[in-house]
Amino acid sequence: MPALETSAWLADEWARQLAGVLASMLGESPSIGIAPGELAASEIAPEGTDSFWWEQRFSLAADARVWIRADTPAWREIGNRVLLGAGVDDGDEESIRSTYLEIVNQALSGLAGALSSRVRKEVTCVENRAASPPESGPGSARALEIALGELKLPLAMVFSSSLISLSDPPDPSAPDKPAAATKPDPTQAETQSAKSIDLLLDVELPVSISFGRAQLPLKEVIKLTTGSIVELNRALSEPVEVIVNNCVIARGEVVVVEGNYGIRIKQVVSRQERLRTLI
Repeated sequence: MPALETSAWLADEWARQLAGVLASMLGESPSIGIAPGELAASEIAPEGTDSFWWEQRFSLAADARVWIRADTPAWREIGNRVLLGAGVDDGDEESIRSTYLEIVNQALSGLAGALSSRVRKEVTCVENRAASPPESGPGSARALEIALGELKLPLAMVFSSSLISLSDPPDPSAPDKPAAATKPDPTQAETQSAKSIDLLLDVELPVSISFGRAQLPLKEVIKLTTGSIVELNRALSEPVEVIVNNCVIARGEVVVVEGNYGIRIKQVVSRQERLRTLI
């Protein structure tokens, strides 16, 4: 697939995710437009513009990254509107920026989920930071505009060349690779396999247990105090979920072992279901 089409898909998918996050937090559905074509190098970071850049890396590769640019008036307006909708009318600069970044990161997590379905393997958001794209070879850049009533808020996205090249879906019509002409040495294959597995044995992964989830407007979250009750979307009789590296891998029941809580695994989910249950 041409790089131009892939970058257009990335921009369109992130805009869709961003619109969904904003709608859930603002209670209204904003309109997000994407300018046709790519931004020129001089348009990515116009001189004299006070902008805030946010860099996000994806697990596809070390250099699979996206950068989000928002002019200061734009990110302040977005963050302040969400806080006002939650009943916070005196948010300071740091609270406004943190709220804006929460919105951006939720949309980027949604983009990672869409990438997982597109490339047919798990993709997650990894390191992120406040950083601008490199001046040389940044990849592909797209301009977006969020319409909140009469207000127009410009944003820009820059995709690294690696992210674009790795975001193409597998070609279902591609022929299978021909089998090797010579039979491999089974002893050598076993040794290589054992070495590959040994490299993974010491990798640490976060494991968590989900008893249920709930979606609340930000204004309700702010009202939570000691003693508040949040109703979850899971009955007492339903199994809990075992989550490894933000992916549901199994379900089971809660047990008590020597005074400690534990989980007895009752079901290991399939690979296809794991992609659908990305957190």
